[in-house]
Amino acid sequence: MQEQHAAILHWARRFTLWAAVLLLSGCGTMVPQTLALRTDWPAGVPRQAELVHVPFFPQDEYQCGPAALATVMHTAGARVSPASLVDEVWLPARQGSLQLEMLAAPRKHGLVSLRLAPRYADLLREVAAGNPVVVLQDVGPLLPQWHYAVVNGFDYETGTILLRSGLQARQEMPFTYFERTWIAGRYWAMVVTPPERIPATATEERWLEALLGLARGGNADATVRGYRTALARWPESLPAAVGLANQLHAGGALDEAARVLRGALQRHPQSVIVLNNLAQTLSDQGRNAEALTLIRRAEDPQSPFAGEVRATRQLIEERLRTGS
Repeated sequence: MQEQHAAILHWARRFTLWAAVLLLSGCGTMVPQTLALRTDWPAGVPRQAELVHVPFFPQDEYQCGPAALATVMHTAGARVSPASLVDEVWLPARQGSLQLEMLAAPRKHGLVSLRLAPRYADLLREVAAGNPVVVLQDVGPLLPQWHYAVVNGFDYETGTILLRSGLQARQEMPFTYFERTWIAGRYWAMVVTPPERIPATATEERWLEALLGLARGGNADATVRGYRTALARWPESLPAAVGLANQLHAGGALDEAARVLRGALQRHPQSVIVLNNLAQTLSDQGRNAEALTLIRRAEDPQSPFAGEVRATRQLIEERLRTGS
């Protein structure tokens, strides 16, 4: 009986605490995702987590973007400082950093930057998985004042989010108040990981989209590693196989590119893009007779890739005629 009474008292205290937080932070309808967490806590996520190993870089005036990025990039393995990132993300005319620059900067250092879905649950999942999360907040009391901080922990029992923010190495903020600052930026958040580690909430589509950004950043080796990781996670993924083969081909690794494409062809024997790319790769290896057989299989006037297939066949036939 005493144990039952203690359990009831425990839940009553927690409900009272959450209710008090809601009242103090304003109308509950302003924090819909916090309210949802009270009855639908994400499955598999612990009630408490804190990434104490995440470094802290005090933020100079207006330069919260470089400091927040340095925090998550350092955690992902890049030894950078806020000062080294200023020129990459800091826009003097705006006295701040735009989200595009925040996403682009890690890619230049061989890291994958992934924008999260605008869900509180996804933020919690990433932190629980060991990934600190950069968030965009409006912390202005009256007028908008945009600010980047890093979420590195949470505590369900007390309804507290933990952040590296400004000059505070461990800022504690109620779930509700945090959401009110976060919702103004449409729940914008991002994580940064090395190419070998896919974030906890990343889908195949979102990871491959992030790899396209990494490729645009110019780090070919990191992009190849990211596609290898994708193919290991999603072995049936046609876009992952094609992306990896394209990167290998561009880097001159024709034998490996051909192996990847042959594996994709076994899984997707009717894929026009795989047939075309494998034929191109074989032709580049000087195996034009084999390439011609493959490209004939790819011919389909109704295919959106019909023009590419036609151009590849013309190239192969020209090489056969000239012996090149």
